[in-house]
Amino acid sequence: MFILSEVSDLVRIPPHTFNIPIPQSISNELSKKYANKVVSNLGLVVCVWDLLDIKDGLLKPGDGAAFVEVRFRCVVWKPFIGEILTGWVSECTAEGIKIKTEFFDEIVIPKNYLFENCSFRPADKAWVWQPDEETELFIDVNEKIRFRIEEEIFVNIKPKTSSEAQGLSEPENKVSPYALLASCQTDGMGCVSWWD
Repeated sequence: MFILSEVSDLVRIPPHTFNIPIPQSISNELSKKYANKVVSNLGLVVCVWDLLDIKDGLLKPGDGAAFVEVRFRCVVWKPFIGEILTGWVSECTAEGIKIKTEFFDEIVIPKNYLFENCSFRPADKAWVWQPDEETELFIDVNEKIRFRIEEEIFVNIKPKTSSEAQGLSEPENKVSPYALLASCQTDGMGCVSWWD
């Protein structure tokens, strides 16, 4: 689930940080740029782990900052396909179930990835699984749920326009840059309380 990934980047070191030791100022700038951000085809970066290689700084005309090529490792949250995780149901709709964890909430179980004999009840806003004729097991909002990762979805998102950045207009796309498709179809999956 958590992996160490190696990344190379050209880091801009602003002039006001020249009095700080170079490794520390590079780590600070990398943390601002990467921590809690999604890197396409890599995953959700949790933090910068260490610096592996620091090249000599370069200057660009008209900019007082130094530009340093760096190779570093970062801790990335990226569940593997088939990994079993637990989270909490945040929303139930006719299309499926949305799940959140303590720090990630773009996990979806589509209706066709749920148990056989599972149906949505609009009045209860819940999914109900009937393993046999007498039993009804509910999947409600805020229930702790166990699920299996089936697919990762990375989406390249355009940068915000200046009016979106200032909050003057709604963003055109409200798609997450990183989402997970999950399933709930085998014994042990579903609400944790069912199997205790």
